[in-house]
Order: sequence, then structure tokens, then C-alpha cells
Amino acid sequence: MSTAPLHGRRIAEVLATSTGGVGTHVRSLVGPLGRAGALLRVCGPAATDELFGFGAAGAAFRPVQIGPVPGDPRAVLALARATRGADLVHAHGLRAGLVAALSRHLVPHPAGGRASLVLTLHNALQPSGGAGRWVLSRVEAATIRAADLVLAASGDLADNAWQAGARDVRVAPVSAPPLPAPTRDRDAVRAELGVPDGRPLVVAVGRLHPQKSYGTLLDAAAEWSDPTAVDTAGTGAPVVVVAGDGPQEAELSARIAAERLPVTLLGRRTDVADLLAAADVCVLPSVWEARSLTAQEALRSGTPLVATRVGGIPELVGDAAVLVPPGDAAALAGAVRDLLADPARAGQLADAGRVRAAQWPDDADTARGLVAVYRELLGAPA
Repeated sequence: MSTAPLHGRRIAEVLATSTGGVGTHVRSLVGPLGRAGALLRVCGPAATDELFGFGAAGAAFRPVQIGPVPGDPRAVLALARATRGADLVHAHGLRAGLVAALSRHLVPHPAGGRASLVLTLHNALQPSGGAGRWVLSRVEAATIRAADLVLAASGDLADNAWQAGARDVRVAPVSAPPLPAPTRDRDAVRAELGVPDGRPLVVAVGRLHPQKSYGTLLDAAAEWSDPTAVDTAGTGAPVVVVAGDGPQEAELSARIAAERLPVTLLGRRTDVADLLAAADVCVLPSVWEARSLTAQEALRSGTPLVATRVGGIPELVGDAAVLVPPGDAAALAGAVRDLLADPARAGQLADAGRVRAAQWPDDADTARGLVAVYRELLGAPA
């Protein structure tokens, strides 16, 4: 009888605070790694475990508060304790990677040497200026160089890692788990959202964070609701809903109220499948994305997507979405308006999206690739 590829291997998955893609990805790995024989622990903030249920899925959860302060000494010490005895530590994201790299010096491996360190880059550094940007760039480069292997969620992240001095870099796409089937029909969802008959519905899904550039979406909504604008679709101004929460909620809410924009912030939702099925268009106005979970969910759902031409989006969607420049509200507004005015084109995009989505790796493919990487780094089980 063959031995499981990771039989008895002690693996620690490490993540910082997450409410979206990173937490979803780590949660999807718990079952496959356990079935591969790994003795798995997940290390991260307790609130993240409450949201994603790593412990409930079968991992040994170790609370480590990895927050916004880069290299917080308390987090470094806590992670050193939490990963003691691990054969391999896999950090997801720059914050987790820095803490893992620093704690590695405090945790000698029982067999001598140190545990292998894998770093997955899920996101790029966010635009900023001055000394803060310089410091973050140095921190990113040091963290990348400390890893034995860097896995990049998109090609541009892989290029950045090589430039930062990584030892080994591989593109490792992060798949979005399939959404459940919608539980309500289109009319019921639109009625709940207060969408008047005949008005189109535009849906955005994602954290209320500057990376998502919802200010650009509000600029577009202002253009759609301008009484002097020409309504080429003949349907009235689109109603916009945004599913997600985050640090910009108060700022965006204030602007929506002040300008009386046809936009509703829904907060965090568990019925994204219903929202996408009821939408005429999904928009993704981000200033940067790798393999956006929202883009994957929209194409799988057959919802026409208008997104920005940034990061890993072009290689992800190909010709199955309309791409516009980031920060260009007029281009975003025009692309959505054109789709609403051309149902045939919208239908073609919906079909192309499903075809494109069928070509992507799924959760099982992602997990198999990771098991193979761990086996390569650790060798065959004793």
C-alpha cells in the first residue's frame, strides 16, 4: 500500500487578518492537505478562524494576531511558538510572510536547520507615496528573499518577485471555490433590493477598500444618473449595489447620501450567487487584482463583466469580459451603458465567460499542485 505523499509531515499555514480571498483559499486547502497525510495547523487571527472555520474543517488552529503593523514583535514571538516543530511553513501574503520570516530565526527544526518557508503573493503593494512606500518595498523584497519558494497568484506578481531577488518563483493560480446555486429567482432578488421594473441592476462584490476603487464606481453612477445624459439603453439609470464591508464604508455612504446616487452598500453578503444571477452587469473597478475571486464568480455565473485592465485580470478573463483603464469613470460608465444597450453582446459575453471559466483550475487542481510542491521541498515521507 502506497504512503500518502505528505504522511506525517507537519505543515503550518499562516495568514493575517482576512475577510475574503486569502481566507477562502486557505480554508479550501485544509481537507486536501489532511487527506494527503499532513499534520496541519493554521496560524492566524482568531477572528479569521471564526469567519472561515479552519479548526472546524479539521486543522489544528493556533491563534496568532497578525495585524497591520509590519513585523509586530508580539506576532513574531507568537508565531514562533505556534510553528515550533513544523517541517514547512507556508505564509499567505506579505504581512504573514514577514512575520513567518522573522519567527523562523527563533524556531530551530528538531532535525537541524530550519523549516522550509513558502510564500504566496496574493496581492501587490497598494499605491502610496513617500517614505511609507519605500519602507514597504524594502520589507516586501526582504520577505521575498527569505522564502525558499515564492508562489505568485498572477504573472505580474511573479515578475515582481524575480526582480526583488527571489530564489525560486512559480505562478500558482488561486482558484475561487464554486458558488452555490442561486436559491431565489431574479425577480425576488430585485424586489428585495428595491430595483424598479425595467431598471438595470449593476452589482459589485468586494471589500470596501481603496484597492477596489469604488470612488470610480460612484463617479460612473453619478454620470448614469445625470438627467442630461443620453440613455442609449432606454432603461433608465442603473441601480448599483455593492456587496462587501470594509474601512471605506462610512466615507462611501456619506458620498452616496450627499449626492443622492443610485447606489446601495449591502454590507457583507452570503447570497452572492443570487446577486449575480439577478444582475445585468457585474463591475470590478479595482486599481489592481491578481486572480480576482469576483471576476471568477461572475464569469462562472454567466454575468457579463466590466473590469479594469490591471494586474492578472487580462490573463484571467481573456476576451470574456470588457476591460477598461483603471480610474477612468467615463470609460467604466460607457462600457456598462453600451452593454445594457446591446443585449446580444451581453449574451455573447455571458456564454464566453462560462467557456473561459471551464478552462480554469479548480480547488482540487490547486490543492494537488500544492501537495506536489510540498513533497518536492520535503522529500518522500520516512
